[in-house]
Amino acid sequence: MLPKYEKYYHQLGQNFKLARLRRKLTIAQVAERANLSESAIRGIEEGHKIIKMQDWFAVLIVLGLADDLLKLASDDILGRKLQDIELLNKEK
Repeated sequence: MLPKYEKYYHQLGQNFKLARLRRKLTIAQVAERANLSESAIRGIEEGHKIIKMQDWFAVLIVLGLADDLLKLASDDILGRKLQDIELLNKEK
């Protein structure tokens, strides 16, 4: 993985940690509720790259943030701009 992408893992991990702390949950509580190990939760919060998507999702469910996953790529600004350019070029 390119180093420039590692920042995304780190930021995502920090977001998960802050969400947990805002809810006043311990790592042990989240691990139990998500049916994961405490080390898996720590790995998520530290931004480890090798985390299964189902584990990320399990934690999102515990934190009440599962619907946020549906927001990914839902507002495809670049895709719409490219499509608009193509449509405008067809008009000519």
